[in-house]
Amino acid sequence: MILLLYRMRRVDCRRCGVKVEQVPWGCGKHQMTTAYVLFLAHWARKLSWKETALSFHTSWDKVCQAVEVVVQWGLAHRKLGPIAAIGVDEIQYSKGHKYLTLVYQIDAQCTRLLWIGKERTVATFERFFDMIGTDLAGKIEFVCSDIWRPYLRVIRERCSNALNILDRFHIVAKINEALDDVRAAEARKLVQDGFEPVHFLPNYFG
Repeated sequence: MILLLYRMRRVDCRRCGVKVEQVPWGCGKHQMTTAYVLFLAHWARKLSWKETALSFHTSWDKVCQAVEVVVQWGLAHRKLGPIAAIGVDEIQYSKGHKYLTLVYQIDAQCTRLLWIGKERTVATFERFFDMIGTDLAGKIEFVCSDIWRPYLRVIRERCSNALNILDRFHIVAKINEALDDVRAAEARKLVQDGFEPVHFLPNYFG
């Protein structure tokens, strides 16, 4: 690895004060060039930060700094609207029922992660709508979600003009639970009436 050291010149102006020479390849006060920051951040999307650091003979902290620079630049230059469709879901990031709430834009011409909030509560999801504002929220046409009650409540209250599309997987799971409850209730009733319920064995022969 070749390490280039460059001492930036300083000028003490009577009118403007101390000014430091600008370097177009520099990245703020970080000891990395802009190109190197973008390079590390790009690979940090494909590999873990530890694997990125090991692969390119740098430290985990440098990879973290590169990602932070790119994320901060993206947040500063991000344009939220217009948004026609969003999806909300949770992801578990640690043991002990610790979740993050993720909100995506899922328009046909634009798919991107919009926001991440800690936990999966009503207050958490409401912070997303606080961020985008009532005007932008009122123009959302579709919201995809599961049947987690806090999400449904916030969608109903903060995004009332949108069509709420529920996740088919969770709907089928709830239907199966309801069928199991009905079968169990009918079996108990048969036993109470003096009948022996028939138990069907699985078909192991296809």
